[in-house]
Amino acid sequence: MKLITLNIWGAQVREPFFKFIKNNEDIDIFCFQEVYDKAEKLLSHYPNVSHNIFTELQAILPTHQSFFRPVLEGVYGIAIFVKKEIPVLEEGEVLIHKNVNYSELTGHHSRNLQWVKLKLNKKSLTIFNVHGLWNGMGKTDTLDRLAQSKKIKEFVNTITGPRIICGDFNLKPDTESIKVLEHGLRNLIKENGIKSTRTSFYKKEEKFADYIFTSPEIKVKDFKVLSDEVSDHSPLYLEFE
Repeated sequence: MKLITLNIWGAQVREPFFKFIKNNEDIDIFCFQEVYDKAEKLLSHYPNVSHNIFTELQAILPTHQSFFRPVLEGVYGIAIFVKKEIPVLEEGEVLIHKNVNYSELTGHHSRNLQWVKLKLNKKSLTIFNVHGLWNGMGKTDTLDRLAQSKKIKEFVNTITGPRIICGDFNLKPDTESIKVLEHGLRNLIKENGIKSTRTSFYKKEEKFADYIFTSPEIKVKDFKVLSDEVSDHSPLYLEFE
């Protein structure tokens, strides 16, 4: 099985991004963050963002079933695409950070965790897709971020069987928030000595944001940070059994 997780940055690097997806249509599972759909009115002042990228991805990935979980105004959130031949047993979302006073499309808004449970070889596999809190305070620990990690871990621990947790966590690797997530799981970023998960489009100093964690049952065959410049985040690639 092959998985790619990527914060698509609203598909601002539009043509290279579409080419990347088409070149990787054999991937079994895509986990995307910063996904928009039917967002023209709310995003008229963001001309570089693809306002209907979820619908466009459905068109260029016809061999995949798609699941969109918006967290803001019904137009912005995260999405998972799974090959149609893979049975999806369940899918859903869990609120991991709540901010009732924030209504804009960027920044310190509420956050959700998306999950799908798949049937593989008579067993279940659960994929968790995360876009963690951004609060304008870098990618260090805060009370909100620690609480968010604990909520993620508590929910993940309610699921039995093999599990993969991936996405843009907006966290440095040495934080307590990451350590909470690591407990009982493999941190493939740390294991592989990855130095950056950002591309040249990202001009700030901090070069970490994206992670993949796997439960002990997952046999990792290959893991790498892809060099494709299709967002301000790098795609993470995982091949596993």
